[in-house]
Parts: sequence; C-alpha cells; structure tokens
Amino acid sequence: MLKLNNINKYYNAGTVNEMCLFQDFNLSVAEGQFVSVVGSNGSGKTSMLNIICGSIPVDSGTIYIGSENITHMPEFRRQRRIGRVYQNPAMGTCPHMTILENMALADNKGKPFNLRRGTNKKRVDYYRESLKSLGLGLEDKLQVKVGVLSGGQRQAMALLMSTMTPIEFLILDEHTAALDPKTAEVIMELTGKVVKEKNLTTIMVTHNLRYAVEYGDRLLMMHQGQAVMDEAGERKASICIEDLLERFNAISIECGN
Repeated sequence: MLKLNNINKYYNAGTVNEMCLFQDFNLSVAEGQFVSVVGSNGSGKTSMLNIICGSIPVDSGTIYIGSENITHMPEFRRQRRIGRVYQNPAMGTCPHMTILENMALADNKGKPFNLRRGTNKKRVDYYRESLKSLGLGLEDKLQVKVGVLSGGQRQAMALLMSTMTPIEFLILDEHTAALDPKTAEVIMELTGKVVKEKNLTTIMVTHNLRYAVEYGDRLLMMHQGQAVMDEAGERKASICIEDLLERFNAISIECGN
C-alpha cells in the first residue's frame, strides 16, 4: 500500500513567482494495483512520481509504503523498493557499458559494493535467459555497448533491469513517449506481461489515451495538482477514449482555452 497524505508542494515559495503544485493532495494505491495516469502538461503527473521516488522533497505531508513513513527517506534508499523507467531511454541504462555489465549492475542494486568482480559469471546464463524473454535478440549481444542500441531496445532493457531485483512498486514515467508507434506497442505489451507475471503495484503516466484505457485497473486524470477523475474496477473498464477526450475538453473550456 502506498499513501500520500496531505501533500503540499510549492515552487519558488515566498517569491512573486510562487506556484502551488500540490495542496493537500491525497492518494492511496493498493497492493497489486495498476494505475494509469493522464493529464495535460503541468497537471502534476511527473511531479507526483518524483515525490513518490524522492527526486523532489515535499513542503509538508507524509508518504507511506505500508506502515513505514518514507517522507524523508533519501532517493537512493527508496530505489531499493521502487523501480522506475523514464521517458528518455538513455536514462535507464549506462551507454558506455555493455549489455552484460548493465545487467550485472541492475542485479546488484541495493547490495554492498565490495572488492570483487562487477560481473558474476555464474549469473550470465540467467541474464541471457532474461534478455531472451524480450524477444529482441539481445541475448546474443551481451558484449555490445548499450549506447549503440535503438531506443526501443534500451527501453526494453530499462524495464527489465528495473524489475530484476525484488521491488514493491514500478513507476513508468511516459516510458513510450520517445518511441515510434510500432516500438511503443512492443514496449507496452512487454510492460503488461512484466507487471502481470511479477504482480507489481504500478503507476504509469502516459499521454496515450488508448494505453490509459487498455492497461491497468485504475485510471486517474490529473489537473492543477488534483485528481479530477479516479475510476477503478468495472467503472474503469467501461471508460473509452471518447470519455477522456470529453473530460479534457471540459477542463479546457473551464480554463478558458
């Protein structure tokens, strides 16, 4: 269970440029839930993810994972429990390291760095089988540097690497936005497969309304730091793209656009 209680976040507080991003924002995500999040630019989607992951601090409020208060837990410690895939494929992998070295790095997340080889030869077969499940032929390119791979291949690797160690939450930050349509479909199918097989509690921010409708069992629409739509279960399953477009248009009219 993830809980955000009475979250307040201001940018440029105390100045003429002060902007309130979140005011008394609350969110609870049940274990095993897959939440799709949509909203216009500046609605608070990615900032919400940054707050959960510890990338930006809150001004007030509390964040819980289960019964543990993680509000002031540093980002690197949260990463032991949270896997994140970014919009930019380059952010989830190390371009100057080989596929094998990247896999080993992800495999050792959260473990102490002692004076030993970075790659455990006994784990190579496991890495190869894990890569084979992607269906991209990467299992035969272990010594290839990740920087020469396509964006889709790197994003698939980033998704795999983020879930290699036991995690409690998977955060997907517009992870298909930088990909061409065909590759985006491959990554989304892979996402659904990984989430289901590992039974991961997942929050996915996306601008693709079809993905928001087709994936997940709960849908949030953000606007000005608040959830203006929150549907789950059968109600979420009944939502279509036209419903989301209608809500977007209504918000746009309310804002004078």
